[in-house]
Amino acid sequence: MSGFSPFSPQGSTATRLRALGEQAAARVYRARPRRRNRLTGRAALLALVVCTLVVALAYPMRQWVSQQSEIAEQQRRAEEARAAVEELRDLKARWQDDAYAERQLRERLHYVRPGETGYIVPRGADGAGEEAGQDDDGDELPWYRKLWSDVDRADSGG
Repeated sequence: MSGFSPFSPQGSTATRLRALGEQAAARVYRARPRRRNRLTGRAALLALVVCTLVVALAYPMRQWVSQQSEIAEQQRRAEEARAAVEELRDLKARWQDDAYAERQLRERLHYVRPGETGYIVPRGADGAGEEAGQDDDGDELPWYRKLWSDVDRADSGG
């Protein structure tokens, strides 16, 4: 204030009281530093916007992560399918070779060339193991032995 003292005879009582209040307020606010509110309006708005964005993006992000894992799974399956196709191509190429096809026919189906005599020696006298499609040594039975054992089993009602 500009040279005005509340104790001077000039001025009214209301003016003096107002000046005293202003001086007291100045002392109080000068003595104690003014505390700022920690949460301003701008900070509250920013927090609200951030929370809204997090909530709005949570579901799409979950979907995106799920789709990424599904894409990885599909890529793994495609790679397995490519490997299977490559294996089948190799098998097809082997079967195109006449020597391989003949060897497989002789081993699996017991084919013989004209003029040859084929012999099949039974492995067990009692025929044990034929019911399960295997002989006594655990080897696979030829297809025709499996067929006859199935026919015999069906004929006996078992």
